[in-house]
Amino acid sequence: MDSDEWSDWDDGDLRGDKQTLLESLLPNGRGIWVATDHGVSNWPVAGLEDMQKLVNSLTGSDGIMADAIVAHRGVIDHIEVPQDWTGGWVMHLSASTVHGGEHADWKVLAGDADTLVWGAVERCAKAVSVQVNLGDAQENEMIQALGDVAEACREHDMPLLGMIYPRGPNLSPDPDDETKGVAHAARLGWELGCDVVKVPWTGSIESFRQVSSCVPIPVLVAGGPHTGDFSDVLVMVHDACRYAGAAGSCIGRNVFAGDNPAERVMRLNQAMDSLSKYQDPGILDELMQARSEGPTNVVGKLREGFVERFGDPDEQADESDD
Repeated sequence: MDSDEWSDWDDGDLRGDKQTLLESLLPNGRGIWVATDHGVSNWPVAGLEDMQKLVNSLTGSDGIMADAIVAHRGVIDHIEVPQDWTGGWVMHLSASTVHGGEHADWKVLAGDADTLVWGAVERCAKAVSVQVNLGDAQENEMIQALGDVAEACREHDMPLLGMIYPRGPNLSPDPDDETKGVAHAARLGWELGCDVVKVPWTGSIESFRQVSSCVPIPVLVAGGPHTGDFSDVLVMVHDACRYAGAAGSCIGRNVFAGDNPAERVMRLNQAMDSLSKYQDPGILDELMQARSEGPTNVVGKLREGFVERFGDPDEQADESDD
């Protein structure tokens, strides 16, 4: 649908304006988002076999709710969500598959930008998302696609999440860049019109602060490399949100591939908002002391705190990568 047709259809009463939508996805400026778009890139994917069951667990299990679920349009068309879910869908617009050979990491728009954004509006999605892989041979094409979607989103008051990953073979970060291109990724997303960016963890609080401080929009931390211990993910989210300026996380396999995705969402919320969830400033003192003794002690101390207060995640959920 072109811009003239858009002007004849006022969806504001149905969805609210961009700021209202963002506030519902990032309540109090923070959020736990779950990415479930993996089935387009590859299949099979453990944890995504029964999407209705997964979404049920993420949108209303004992009051535990993900703030957003990232999914492709077909999932949104077929999967029901409860009316009292305060979060919302983020419709992912980018696609490629593992069968694409040298183009496997070239994320293309699966349709025209204007039509895709309009389709997200019709589906009552609260945001759309686009992926760019910095350093890929087709980086310029992905940047063009991001720009096209950003303009469509601006015209129709739709929030835009940029998933920006510095990982292509041509990546050339400045030798002095401690973030290895992650700060540049966040900056690119903001300057091209994103309202939220998702980027990888940089490995340290100090370097991730350089990422979050270089943009005036919310930064979500991605799930990171494969880990066999969910407590590693909890530590990362805790450090990113509590000390490094992240607004939350957007994680896939480390949530949906576990035996109890809802519990993992709960634990991520506890890691993100440790002061309000722990109600025990002593654990934070322990963490700071452990941090001065080295990263291994930080993991150990945080894990001890979680096990003592909330149980052992290894005993309650299957450990998988993101």
